[in-house]
Amino acid sequence: MLSTIGRIKERIIHAGLFFSAALSVVTTAGIIWVLVFESVRFFGTDWSLFVEFFTGTQWAPLFEPPHYGVLPLVCGTFLIAGGALVVALPIGLASAVFLSEYAPESVRSVLKPMLEILAGIPTVVYGYFALTFVTPNVLQPLYGNTEVFNAASAALVVGIMIIPTISSLCDDALRAVPRNLREAAYALAATKLEVSTRIVLPAALSGVMAAVLLGLARAIGETMAVAIAAGMTPKLTLNPFVSVQTLTGFMVQVSQGDTPAGSVAYQTIFAVGLTLFTITLTINLIAHRVLRGFREVYE
Repeated sequence: MLSTIGRIKERIIHAGLFFSAALSVVTTAGIIWVLVFESVRFFGTDWSLFVEFFTGTQWAPLFEPPHYGVLPLVCGTFLIAGGALVVALPIGLASAVFLSEYAPESVRSVLKPMLEILAGIPTVVYGYFALTFVTPNVLQPLYGNTEVFNAASAALVVGIMIIPTISSLCDDALRAVPRNLREAAYALAATKLEVSTRIVLPAALSGVMAAVLLGLARAIGETMAVAIAAGMTPKLTLNPFVSVQTLTGFMVQVSQGDTPAGSVAYQTIFAVGLTLFTITLTINLIAHRVLRGFREVYE
């Protein structure tokens, strides 16, 4: 009797776990289907529109005549995400090394939760912080031609946003390095800095790379902060002190308007969303290959 009840419980647990896993797969497949379906409706059989979408340098789908070149949005997205990574990577990695290798447990128990509080601040707050403080008080005094809405302020606040992600994951990767590697280095008269930078960091490189790529994906997918701070002016430029628009920023702009469902302007949301999904998927695939290579080298 007890064994029968146990088997029933095991089957229920197995079914529940299978349902949870299947639900995530079905949800992902549904999202991909919607993006692809609406994007196909947008492109239709017009190959010239397909070519213009990926090669055009003007993005103005809501004006007459419309232009559907997505490159300005892609450029703005990577300009801000790259700038955010430049800000977050050295600060996050240095914080992780300090917390893992130098900080006493009493200090670590205080600093790490304080650092992770940054992840709990709403992104809208970061956007208005960039607009009302960073631009007028930091960027414009340094560079007088900085526009009110600009990519630099958006990159700075997004960099601050992803510091907890990079720092926390790098800290976990560094602490996972076996203690005997550190002790062997100390036995050879290595200093604390040499152990941290030449032994521990290379050994945890796969985890560090995962943290960096995850932070990059987080920056690429950021919406409200960049929509508020960077503006909504699609420009194909590398100047961080002018207004730009990102892929997510355009989706916010159209979603907040009175765009009728089924129109071409409405379908551009899904075409841009599919582009963003493809970029994120490509980054994840590259991360998988890079991490696998690092693991093979370390092993």
